[in-house]
Amino acid sequence: MEFEPKWLAWEITRRCNLKCVHCRSSSSLAVEGHPDFSFEEAKRVLDDIASYASPVVVLSGGEPLLRADVFDIAAYGTGKGLRMCLATNGTLVTEEICVKIKDAGIKMVSLSLDGASAAVHDDFRSQPGAFAGTVNAATLFKKHGIKFLINSSFTKRNKDEIPKIYRLAKDLGATAWYMFMIVPTGRGEEIMAELIPSDMYEELLEWHYRMEKEEDELLVRPTCAPSYYRVVLQKAKEEGSDYKRRSLQFSTGGSKGCLAGQLICLIDVDGNVLPCSYFPKAAGNIRQQSFKEIWETAPLFKEMRDFKGYKGRCGSCEYVNVCGGCRARAYAVSGDYLAEEPFCNHVPARLKKS
Repeated sequence: MEFEPKWLAWEITRRCNLKCVHCRSSSSLAVEGHPDFSFEEAKRVLDDIASYASPVVVLSGGEPLLRADVFDIAAYGTGKGLRMCLATNGTLVTEEICVKIKDAGIKMVSLSLDGASAAVHDDFRSQPGAFAGTVNAATLFKKHGIKFLINSSFTKRNKDEIPKIYRLAKDLGATAWYMFMIVPTGRGEEIMAELIPSDMYEELLEWHYRMEKEEDELLVRPTCAPSYYRVVLQKAKEEGSDYKRRSLQFSTGGSKGCLAGQLICLIDVDGNVLPCSYFPKAAGNIRQQSFKEIWETAPLFKEMRDFKGYKGRCGSCEYVNVCGGCRARAYAVSGDYLAEEPFCNHVPARLKKS
């Protein structure tokens, strides 16, 4: 299968105990119009997915720990042979929760950390005590032998924290650290003025490239930053290093830029199947179609997988096969998900010649 679903995020609730400035979900403790689905429906969805593919399934939200049956859902998926994971803000994690995580067969937990101090993180998460809660969760996971990774989202307000959070992630014992470049969706639409501009965006990707070359303990990866894979190839070519190997690795899917609708997708609490967590347009709904039918036949997914249909600089770019540009960011800024990546300042060689 050329485009095989490898990672599937599943919004099992929109309820949340935080109100983060960048969140795609209009979360609160009581969300009207987007109720949690039943455990019976959760089993049906997992049966549907497992009958077709074996993606990593990440139970997310909102805050998934607000669902009383979250571990029943995880255990059922584990029993179907799926690799079940959990995405939490960490503030509700206790010793008891850690035991339940292990009993349910959850393989990995992701935590969110957007500042290296309470002052920064709590401001970003709009909740005093959020930083202490996340650090406590990491401490408990380490104690109980639960693998965890740390996701960090960045805007102008916390960009100076990037190297500090990277070091903190290592100190806390994380397995991986993912540097997220904010995509303006959900409440994130309200922070357009806070988004990191393209020139600074490029500087951060180059910093990540230098850091990654020296990092040999922690898996590090910039996320929602497909231009990074173009930067890696440019740097490899400049340095006369492993350009050909890297290029082949990226183009064959071992690691590449925008994965939305190609290797990943999101199922929201209403059953909509979206290209990714930041892309608000649905390809279909699992209450009306099978996951297989949506994944293989949805016009939206087919368009996103056809690089020949990309427009602007992305359509002319020599790196389109390894980068692709962020489709969610293009859609948020221009209303056209096939438009050029608005936060990339690379000028394709074809356009320089013309």
